[in-house]
Amino acid sequence: MSRNLLLSLTASSALLGGAAWADVPKVAADIAPVHSLVSRVMQGVGEPALIVPPGATPHEYSLRPSEASALQASDLVFWIGPDLTPWMNDAIQTLAANASVTALMEVDGTTELPFREGVLFEAHTHADDDAHDHDEDHGHGDDHGHEDAHEHDHDHDEKAHDDHGHDHGHGAHDPHAWLSPDNGAVWLNAIAAQLSAADPDNAGTYNANAAAAREELDTLTTEINAILDPVRGRNFIVFHDAYQYFETSFGLPASGAISISDATDPSPARIAAIQARVKEQDVTCVLSEPQFDPKIVAAVMDGSEARTGVLDPLGSDLEPGSDLYGAVLRNLAVALADCL
Repeated sequence: MSRNLLLSLTASSALLGGAAWADVPKVAADIAPVHSLVSRVMQGVGEPALIVPPGATPHEYSLRPSEASALQASDLVFWIGPDLTPWMNDAIQTLAANASVTALMEVDGTTELPFREGVLFEAHTHADDDAHDHDEDHGHGDDHGHEDAHEHDHDHDEKAHDDHGHDHGHGAHDPHAWLSPDNGAVWLNAIAAQLSAADPDNAGTYNANAAAAREELDTLTTEINAILDPVRGRNFIVFHDAYQYFETSFGLPASGAISISDATDPSPARIAAIQARVKEQDVTCVLSEPQFDPKIVAAVMDGSEARTGVLDPLGSDLEPGSDLYGAVLRNLAVALADCL
C-alpha cells in the first residue's frame, strides 16, 4: 500500500468517524497481550492496530503489507522490545520513524528476570536482588502481594550454548515479561501516560481506564492463586522457557524447558536431559504450545506416564482486544492446574 493511498484512507476514515475521532492518535502494538493492555486503556476512545497476529511466534515474523501499513500510519507504538522481536527494530525505524515509541521492557518499574539458559532449572532461591527492577515504585498505589516472589537461578553453563551450536544473541533479560501481572499494571500506567500526552482531550478516560484495569488485575491475581493453590509443589516441564515471570508471580516453578527462551529447536542432548529430569523428579506434566511442533513433546514423553497439556502465552485462540490479557493469564493457570 502506498503512503499516499494510506493517507487518503486515513482521512476518509476520520471524516466517516466524525470529529470525535479526528484527533485520536493512531496506535500500534506488537503482540496480542500488549495490544490488549493498550485496547483496555483506549476503551471508548479508539482501537490500536495489532502487528503480530496471536497465532504467530513473535521471535521470527515477516510483516504482511497491512501490518506494515498500520505501523507506518502510527503516531504511537508500544512493543515489548528488541529481545522479543529483534526483527521489529528495523521495521519501527523504517516505517514508524516519526512515531512515539515505547519499549515496555524499558519502562520504569518493570521487573526484569535474567535468561535461564540451562536445560534444567535448579533450586529456586529468594535472591530477589538478581531480579532487576527499574524503579522500586511501580507507579501505582496497588499492592499486588508478590513481594515474596522467587527469583530463579539460571545456568549460564557454556554447554547450554554448545548444545545449540550457536550464540542466540539475545539481551540480558527474558522478554516474556507480560506474564507478570505486576508488570502489566506498570505498563497500564505507562500506556495511559503516553496516550494522555499525545491526546490530552481524552486523558481523563485513559487514566480512568488504566485505574480500572489495575483493579481488575488485582482481582485476577487472587483468582489465579486460588486456582493454583491445590497443585503447588508438583513438578512440570514447559515447552520453551517463556513462563518464569508467571512462575515467579504465583510461586509455581517449572523443573525445566524443552527449548530455551527464544524457542530454538532443542538438540538431542537437551531432549535427553529433559527425559532424565522427567523420570528423576517424577514430573507429572509436560506442557506444549500451539505454535510449535508437537512431535518434539512426543519425543520428550517417550516412555513417560506424565500427562500433557497446552500453554498459550500469546492467546492464539482468543479474540484480540481488551479482554485477552486477563484471559491469557487465567488460561495459563487453568491449563497448569488441569495438567498437574
